[in-house]
Amino acid sequence: MSKFLIVGLGNIGEEYSQTRHNIGFEVADALAASLVKKEDDKPAPKKLFVTDKLAFVNHSKYKGKNIVIIKPTTYMNLSGKAVNYWMQAEKISLSHVLVVADDLALTFGTLRLRGKGGDGGHNGFTSIIEHTGSGDFPRLRFGIGSEFSRGHQVDYVLGKWGETENKTLPERIQMATEIIKSFVAVGTDLTMSAFNNK
Repeated sequence: MSKFLIVGLGNIGEEYSQTRHNIGFEVADALAASLVKKEDDKPAPKKLFVTDKLAFVNHSKYKGKNIVIIKPTTYMNLSGKAVNYWMQAEKISLSHVLVVADDLALTFGTLRLRGKGGDGGHNGFTSIIEHTGSGDFPRLRFGIGSEFSRGHQVDYVLGKWGETENKTLPERIQMATEIIKSFVAVGTDLTMSAFNNK
């Protein structure tokens, strides 16, 4: 049975909750919630993730495939430590790892799947490349826009979503979960063809 590692990048701590830099965590939460089996006689589990080594972890299934969803607890700059550990622990190859992260270079809500690449100036990607020794892993970039004045990039990235963004955010997060499910079901290339212009 195929196994996949889905990594939502973000920072732990209440001060980072629902900030632009934590969109990976939000997508991971939405994905885990969407994969819960709805059984009439059983209430849905209150806690989707358990605290484990270097990450909050969820084990799910989709179309007969095992999915391990992690939200690293290492903070963004050491994300690669958690990714490398869970790849080894679950025996998952790099081609079956999908990393979800924010991207300043894309307009808000734009979703782009790529099969590999560099770090693009993103500390989470930098750490993953350092720890795995390769940039050959699929990544889903979630556009957060770049509506900030010179010298205020950090404040913008670590800032909360604006009122306008919050109106369309749920739909874009939902689309991100559909892209991840497609990646698991049919792979990177077919998913890129189907979703990269939506």
